[in-house]
Amino acid sequence: MGTTTPPRTLAEALRARDDESLAGLLRARPDLLTPVPNDITQLATRAGTRASVVRALEHLDRFALQTAEALAVAPDPASYETLLGLLTGDGEQQDGEQQDGGRQDGGRPHGDGHGERHDAADTRTTAEALTEAIADALPAALGTLREQALVWGEDDRLHLVRTARELLAPSPRHPSPTGLGPTVAEATAGMSPGRLQEILAAAGLTATHDPVSAVAALTGLFTDRAAMAGLLDTAPAEALSVLDRLVWGPPYGEVTPNPAPPVRWLRDRGLLLPVSARTVVLPREAALHLRAGRAHRVPEPQPPAVEAIAHRDPQAVDSAAAGQAFLAVSTVEELLKGWNGGGPATLRAGGIGVRDLKRTAAALDVPEPVAAFWIELAYAAGLVASDGEAEERYAPTPAYDDWAELPAQERWAHLATAWLAATRTSGLIGGQDAKGRMLSALGPGLDRSAAPEVRHRVLALLAALEPGTAPDPGTVLARLRWERPLRGTAASPSPAASGSSSPTGSGSDGDTGDLRTRIALWTLNESELLGITGRGALAAQTRALLASGPAEAAALLAPLIPEPLDHVLLQADLTAVAPGPLERPLADTLSVLAEIESKGGATVYRFTPGSVRRALDAGRTAADLHAFLATHSRTPVPQPLSYLIDDVARRHGHLRIGAASSYVRCDDETVLNEILADKRASALRLRRLAPTVLAAPVDPASLLEGLRDMGYAPAAESAEGDVLITRAGAHRTPPRTAPAPVPEGPPVPDTTLLGAAVRAIRAGDAAATAPRKERDQDADAPPAPPGSLPRTSAAETLATVQAAALTGSALWIGYVNAEGAASQHVIAPVKVEGGYVTAYDHTADGVRTYPLHRITGVAELADDATP
Repeated sequence: MGTTTPPRTLAEALRARDDESLAGLLRARPDLLTPVPNDITQLATRAGTRASVVRALEHLDRFALQTAEALAVAPDPASYETLLGLLTGDGEQQDGEQQDGGRQDGGRPHGDGHGERHDAADTRTTAEALTEAIADALPAALGTLREQALVWGEDDRLHLVRTARELLAPSPRHPSPTGLGPTVAEATAGMSPGRLQEILAAAGLTATHDPVSAVAALTGLFTDRAAMAGLLDTAPAEALSVLDRLVWGPPYGEVTPNPAPPVRWLRDRGLLLPVSARTVVLPREAALHLRAGRAHRVPEPQPPAVEAIAHRDPQAVDSAAAGQAFLAVSTVEELLKGWNGGGPATLRAGGIGVRDLKRTAAALDVPEPVAAFWIELAYAAGLVASDGEAEERYAPTPAYDDWAELPAQERWAHLATAWLAATRTSGLIGGQDAKGRMLSALGPGLDRSAAPEVRHRVLALLAALEPGTAPDPGTVLARLRWERPLRGTAASPSPAASGSSSPTGSGSDGDTGDLRTRIALWTLNESELLGITGRGALAAQTRALLASGPAEAAALLAPLIPEPLDHVLLQADLTAVAPGPLERPLADTLSVLAEIESKGGATVYRFTPGSVRRALDAGRTAADLHAFLATHSRTPVPQPLSYLIDDVARRHGHLRIGAASSYVRCDDETVLNEILADKRASALRLRRLAPTVLAAPVDPASLLEGLRDMGYAPAAESAEGDVLITRAGAHRTPPRTAPAPVPEGPPVPDTTLLGAAVRAIRAGDAAATAPRKERDQDADAPPAPPGSLPRTSAAETLATVQAAALTGSALWIGYVNAEGAASQHVIAPVKVEGGYVTAYDHTADGVRTYPLHRITGVAELADDATP
């Protein structure tokens, strides 16, 4: 620890650390830096607060947590040998005892057959291997606990910080994660001396009137293996069965007012001690004997291996992932094209409604959860947002237009990077929040700060495998649970009454339905959708993304993505086949001129009167469409398609729609006569204003739609009589930034900040612990508590500072800034004037000016403490 005298407190242990070790503590527990502690004592106090300790415990791996749990049930302080014994056991397991738990029958033989001897030898070999693994892993686990200031002291006096002991030690409300109960001394606190004498007599011990001696005698019985084995040899079989149900926890059981003889036998001998009128507990010392000294049923010193379910060709993996990556980019682009004119309306509480999600899923031809994933991915990438208008809707952002111009590999890298950092989890959509409200896509309540860390950890496990290796998801989840286990939850007391008594529950090391497990499963599924993995294995471009960044990943992906084509194949059945991805201008124009009939390796477009009219509405002429098809078709333009374009163009714009509320204008009176005579036009309530003009009370858009449904091809016109051109993709939100991820606590500080923080803490500690000269004070005045700010009158403060400025000596001052924050400094005054003192501040390592009225007091440093 750097000192010859063992530390007596956590603050002394931290004070003995070097700067690198302190920086390691602040890096592992960044919450201790908010704000920077004034000195080591404040750092130690903050490191022992409940919130900080809980956060630190939640970031331990399983074996480090098991080590802390073992220390919580060990004496305080405990030696390294005691801790090792709680993790490995006392080495006296019987031949029939299984390493994963079971009752120790006090040394009773379990059989002498050859098969049983062979099984016992295998068990001993397994136990020896586990003991060796624990002994090898314990120094590192203990080092982690020490580094994070959860444990302090030399190996012969290990202390678990008090708050961690309170969190992990057993109590009736919060049983220990180890399943152990309170000690004999804790369980008998408040028990009458007469009852203690009865227990001693029943257990065959000498009765004593001293409660302390009685408790010590009972404790000695339970910790003496030979005496305990002799006591259990006399126990009824039913009593041993009750112990079996309590030994691994929970140690509490419920009893009836008139318990059965086996329970009464255990209670009379102190093997079950009363907690309340109906609850008993198995004392810790007795449970440890039954467990052969082990605190945990299954110690896990080594992380479980991630096993493979298949080994695939790495090139096939990269190709499959590249194909899926291109499909992901195309899907996001298709989604936002569908929202070009304004997407779904925003719900009052935020997000989109269930019906809008269903429509989006149908348009993308994917299940609703997958559609929700693509929507959330586009939102995380900053490509879609709310437009903020009175009738609020979701629409593409201006950043979408920039993204759409990038090469496909760079678009994928942008999406993958956004996915890795996003805290919004689409897998929660459709569930309910804590208040029972449904969670909707793009709505509030989807942020989970653990998501980025879980995603990175899952991909890191996949990256550690050989290229082309597809892991078993179950082993990936097991490894994640080992690296970040859930602390054991309290279970209900077990009924220990006679008859059909059985435990009502048992402690659990983890819950397969916990959030981190679900995020890990979603990560594996989303990785396949996004092209992060291919056929279950991590792709080379993803390895580059994790190691080098998006530029390197895009460079590796580029050769695997097909080049965009500049042509299609026109067919006589009014369809066009795109044998691969199309160049963006060609794809945009074709999506207006034709309807997408099917997608896959090749996309099939179908030309219809409605699609041709849509292209004419967008400002194209029939000649433009003929020229476009002739230029981009590798096959001759079929005659039926030419006829379709000419026929729709000839009728397009023959009718004109304007606002009256709306009107229809046509130079051909016979066409207007046909419309008026058509029964389908009755809903439009048309009336003639002039031989060539009809008027309607509906809006122009409804009139346009109604006449198109009747088979006409009207065109909208402006107030000046010009045809209005409808262009696709006109609606954009104002500039929006991508949603900021919600961090999982304070960010990890960089090296510069850590160095500055350590220097500030050291300087503040030097000021707080510097020896001071004794001051004259009243004999009746109580001594100032250690570390308190000095207190002197204003006149005394001024005189002392002026004298120090003349002699060049250093002072210890207390100071309160304008915000009311108190601090202490060691200064060497240089100049005193105008109510201010200018001095070299040894604490801040610089020249500072302090108002004299904010100095609470001064004290001279001892001669040997001058900096």
